[in-house]
Amino acid sequence: MPKYYCDYCDTYLTHDSPSVRKTHCTGRKHKDNVKFYYQKWMEEQAQHLIDATTAAFKAGKIASNPFAAPGKGGVAIPPPAQLMAQRPGAPQAPGMMPPTMGPGGPMPPMVMGPHGPMPPMMGMRPPMMGMMPMPPMTPMPPVRPPITK
Repeated sequence: MPKYYCDYCDTYLTHDSPSVRKTHCTGRKHKDNVKFYYQKWMEEQAQHLIDATTAAFKAGKIASNPFAAPGKGGVAIPPPAQLMAQRPGAPQAPGMMPPTMGPGGPMPPMVMGPHGPMPPMMGMRPPMMGMMPMPPMTPMPPVRPPITK
């Protein structure tokens, strides 16, 4: 009877029956070997992409910063919060202060908290303001079984 060879584990199984294969493939060592194999493959793919990007940059096919504005070192497109705040007559969200000028231009608007203005939270949602309270729970009447005669 031919033996089954597992490429991930680099080993032969003693028997080539479905139950032996299933037992092997659900084992911890086999799963670890499969995980390691694909992790190594992904790292090789990422390194290949990095090498190709570096070669294209050295050949002059990629600009040093494709997002930089011409003649400036900054970003060409401001974040959406600044776009909304810069438009004259743009509607402001309740509790928001107008943008202030910082060293690099307008800063994002600040949120009014319970103790005064709060700086914008990067990558976080603001807390839920004015959540509606839950109505009081009223007990349900008991369900009676139907009367059968």
